[in-house]
Amino acid sequence: METQKPYLMSLYEYLGRAAGPELGKQVADTAVKLRETIQEQEISNPKYTGKVKLYRREFLDEYFGKKIYEGEKK
Repeated sequence: METQKPYLMSLYEYLGRAAGPELGKQVADTAVKLRETIQEQEISNPKYTGKVKLYRREFLDEYFGKKIYEGEKK
């Protein structure tokens, strides 16, 4: 049976807006301390060209204190 890879997403995808360098560094530092899966992806758009870090959605939920997914009620 094939193990499913974790779903990784950038802070921009998660937050729906640019996180900015300070918040990005805080999240990255926490992820490193917790030995979280981190991948990098090259992106290019009118506002930003460069690498972004990708994290597991579950980690971001824990970090930002959200555990509500689409369709769920608070």
